Amino acid sequence: MKTIFFSIIFILPLMSVFSQDVDSVQIKKFFDDALNSKISYNNLSKLCKETAGRICGTQKSLDAVYFTKKMMEELKFDTVYLQELMVPHWIRGEKETSGCTLMKTGAKYIFNVSALGMSIGTGKKGITAEIIEVKSFDDLKALGEKEVSGKIVFFNKEAEQSYVLTFRAYGEIAGFRSRGAIEAAKYGAVGVVVRSATLAHDEYPHTGVMRYDENIKKIPAVAIATNHADTLSMLLKKDKKLIFHFKTNCETKEDVKSYNVIGEFCGSAYPDEFITVGGHIDAWDNGGEGAHDDGCGCMQAMEVIRIFKACGFKPKRTIRAVMFMDEEIAQRGGRKYAEEAVRKNEKHIAAIESDAGCMSPRGFSMDAGIDTVNKFIQFKKYFEPYGMYEFRKGYGGVDISFLKKNGTPLIGLMTDNQRYFDFHHCAFDTFDKINRREMQMGSAAIAGLVYLIDKYGL
Repeated sequence: MKTIFFSIIFILPLMSVFSQDVDSVQIKKFFDDALNSKISYNNLSKLCKETAGRICGTQKSLDAVYFTKKMMEELKFDTVYLQELMVPHWIRGEKETSGCTLMKTGAKYIFNVSALGMSIGTGKKGITAEIIEVKSFDDLKALGEKEVSGKIVFFNKEAEQSYVLTFRAYGEIAGFRSRGAIEAAKYGAVGVVVRSATLAHDEYPHTGVMRYDENIKKIPAVAIATNHADTLSMLLKKDKKLIFHFKTNCETKEDVKSYNVIGEFCGSAYPDEFITVGGHIDAWDNGGEGAHDDGCGCMQAMEVIRIFKACGFKPKRTIRAVMFMDEEIAQRGGRKYAEEAVRKNEKHIAAIESDAGCMSPRGFSMDAGIDTVNKFIQFKKYFEPYGMYEFRKGYGGVDISFLKKNGTPLIGLMTDNQRYFDFHHCAFDTFDKINRREMQMGSAAIAGLVYLIDKYGL
């Protein structure tokens, strides 16, 4: 009787193991490996510290290209290569300066500003003019040329703090950064100051790309830190004729050669079918290190293949890790990748992008037809034990978006992004803000999703 009892005690744990879902067991192995590994985290540290300011067209961006290529080779990917493309070459130059003098008291104020990407410079003397505050393009239109001509326009629209989805708040204000100079120039403005597109109240100017209309005069544009925007607005209430000055030293040169970096883990059954995982390797050059945006996404893409190799998993389809170049300015890396996919008649089963910061993963969103999305949502049960409940129709990502016209399902990693815009496009985005466990939870989540798509398709 005692022998039978101990036999049952011994067999029960084995029965429990064998009764578990095979896919759940495999995905747990991915998480176990990721959470115990420091390889990707250490590689991100090197990328941030050695290639900070890697906006496309710069030497730092090329350093990052060769650096990540070497990483893939050291991780023994089956194939590692560079995909050539031409990118914009915009130079920030010396640090920007800005300030004003309150005419009634003579008090002087200095403001933290950052030139917007692709802005023209002010020239050596900078721009000095009366500044006028608006909250919207409608406000600007209402003022008209009579009130705006010869002045600096200050777009001071605050982000809506009540939105739980921070990307919604960002989307409502980013247009002042991208189109502010165009709209202000229509009414004769000589420059633009834009409240940083962030939900944070801080001392950091958050930059980003802006656009010009070739049929409208180009005027210089800068972002101002949100705390300093509040101060400027307060000063304008005291002195409606406030004189503002800013100086930038940026310029745009001829396009230069650059590269996407691609590493592959060859599929065992369908090597000519691809699942792409990517992030963008370029990052802004105003004091940050591009840790959250988007060095982390690049490391997570590479980590998928490293995890598979470490766990002894061989995919049926070829897994591609892609470090896209030039997401921040013209998205030519994503465009080039999609063009080459068409030229080579490649079949992409899915494309996944990580570009929402290195916070804890909350799930995935998919840009695809409803039948595909419904199948994708069925995968949610495998990720709920890891705190991921968001599987829904939504956005994929900027760089992979160009694959959509080919019918490729696009997937974006969703993170707890309440803090993302604290880091976004500013000097606060440094490696010390990265939590290794949060980063690796994201890496394992992507690996798990790639595993399921590889096995079951979409």
